[in-house]
Amino acid sequence: MVEAIGQEMLKVAVAGMSHDHVHVLFNLYKQNQVDLVGIAERDTALIHRMQKRYHLPDALFYPSLDSLLKKVKPTVVLAYNPVAEHVDVAEACLPLRIPVMVEKPLAATATQAQRIAQLAKKYNTLFLTNYETTWYRSNHRIKALTNQHTLGKLKKIVVRDGHQGPKEIGCSADFLNWLTDPVKNGGGALMDFGCYGANLMTWLKQGERPLAVTAVTRHLKPQIYPKVEDDATIVLEYADGTTGLIQASWDWSYNIKDMQIFGDSKMLHARDDHTLLEYQNVNDYKEIPLDNTYYTNHLAYLKDVLAGKIEATNDLSSLTNNLVVMEILEAAKRSANEGKRIVL
Repeated sequence: MVEAIGQEMLKVAVAGMSHDHVHVLFNLYKQNQVDLVGIAERDTALIHRMQKRYHLPDALFYPSLDSLLKKVKPTVVLAYNPVAEHVDVAEACLPLRIPVMVEKPLAATATQAQRIAQLAKKYNTLFLTNYETTWYRSNHRIKALTNQHTLGKLKKIVVRDGHQGPKEIGCSADFLNWLTDPVKNGGGALMDFGCYGANLMTWLKQGERPLAVTAVTRHLKPQIYPKVEDDATIVLEYADGTTGLIQASWDWSYNIKDMQIFGDSKMLHARDDHTLLEYQNVNDYKEIPLDNTYYTNHLAYLKDVLAGKIEATNDLSSLTNNLVVMEILEAAKRSANEGKRIVL
């Protein structure tokens, strides 16, 4: 069983606070699970709100990441800024050989992703991507079972991700300002939730690139999201005949992050983070017991990666995986815009 973070805490610097996932980190800070050594943020109103909520001292704050890194040397930088600015974090940190973890997806464009990869290779420094579903025990059990070929030939992977919409579920104005911007986020629901399926499918397929990508996007709520699509369906074709179906939407009637894997004789359904069902047919199923052999959050994982206890070579957070994710997302945007199947 993987142990939680011990007494020796990671020295973490934060790049931006406008991504609402930063609350996960700050709650861990309140629980004395992480050593915050600096926060780069230029929005004074946002700073005041976060200070009030989490009792963050003035001394932690810097107007830019460059000014922060001149004063403190963190073990790792965690980025909670617009996706299009992830490449800027790479430019600041990687030449100093400071590892980085950003919130998904890796970048807003494939060009930005390639620049990050160039810097990571040149300076031999980790650049990782954090997904909520990386810490789902059900997904790791599915991975183990598919590696053991218990399903027979893998035929279809279906991943559904999303919710009623970022505005509808109460995302902050700071987050919405860039999440619904086609440049800062790289798109709408296709980028926000399509990346989950691409990440998981690339992992299950051992890093394999699909042969082709076809996507359809819809604008069901233009009055709420005038600049970006709020619904996307992406089909991936693999060389062995496996089909990947990604359903990413801000139009679900409820929150959903699930995955179904179809083989010759059975289907596995990761209904949520802690529930995995095995189906022989629609009326014949059982719940698969899960174990605790993976990390429960990104800090525990980062601690072991940075200590050299595990390698982040082809896992869900790895740059290798997420470069393929970006290739898939870029092809999906092209397919939706041009109305045709894109061969990679």
